[in-house]
Amino acid sequence: MALEDEKIIELYWERSENAIAETDKKYRERCLYVARSILNDNSDAEECLNDTYLTAWNLMPPERPKILSSFLFRIIRNHSLNRLRFLNSSKRKRDLSFSINELGECVDGKNDTEEKFDETEVLNALNEFLRSLSKDKRFILVRRYWFFDSIAEIAERSSMTEENVRATLSRLRKQLKKYLKRKAGI
Repeated sequence: MALEDEKIIELYWERSENAIAETDKKYRERCLYVARSILNDNSDAEECLNDTYLTAWNLMPPERPKILSSFLFRIIRNHSLNRLRFLNSSKRKRDLSFSINELGECVDGKNDTEEKFDETEVLNALNEFLRSLSKDKRFILVRRYWFFDSIAEIAERSSMTEENVRATLSRLRKQLKKYLKRKAGI
């Protein structure tokens, strides 16, 4: 049986090697899922998983994450994206390129939202926007832009047609753009 997150975090703080073993026991499959969805390769996903454990080891202490799963998923996602950039700097995974370009629509080139917000404000605004959405719309947005699922995968998971998913994503991007402009005071 897997340990509670607080006990796992405590193992990191105690510098116990069991911390990584317990983390692996509890979060291995979900972390690998995040990495595979970005990299589409088992060996690269495993490498990112190992890098994630090392990063978690190096960050705890001094950091004490409130939610261990989110902490680990953020780390493995970043390692996976960095690995993808390294492996395919000129020819990225097609769906990943499209999904990043789609989100680019939410921020005009004329109005640099990042200059208006610091990282915390952007994160808070995105969280507020996500909380304002229905569960179904939030699911579609997160699956596309956090997990980088393809339109076909999202359609299958949500029992929608691919065209409905595309239309929903388009409306959500427009709503997000409007929301960020309003929050930025543009």
